[in-house]
Amino acid sequence: MLDKLKPCEGSRKKRKRIGRGAGSGHGGTSCKGHKGQNARSGGGKGPGFEGGQMPLQRRLPKRGFRNIFKKSISIINLKDINRLEQDVEITPQALKQKGIIKANVKYIKVLSDGNLEKALTFNAHSFSKEAVKKIEAMGGKAEVIGS
Repeated sequence: MLDKLKPCEGSRKKRKRIGRGAGSGHGGTSCKGHKGQNARSGGGKGPGFEGGQMPLQRRLPKRGFRNIFKKSISIINLKDINRLEQDVEITPQALKQKGIIKANVKYIKVLSDGNLEKALTFNAHSFSKEAVKKIEAMGGKAEVIGS
């Protein structure tokens, strides 16, 4: 009977009720002793305090920076494109659906590593000169799209 469940006798400790009069044994100073930093509200030392020694996070040197203007560019080589079907237009959306590039990438650059085996139309944000030569040699088109 689930409505009759309760913990075993003596298995549950009562919480310490502080500041509720002298008869409780925890009245007066509420178990904090007399005056001083630790008796005040918000008293005590912070988590990084090391007894006055220079804290670890201030002893370690700062390294590098994060460029907030950086563009995340995904690089696609021509050899990666050979896996796709013949009459497919290569767009960022098509590459994301096939799993060739990650979903969060905004810019795509096509490089010339490998050989292209079919004539395809490429829509990308930028191309290397060699990649454009190889695409046009196979009878395809390399179209630059805006952001």
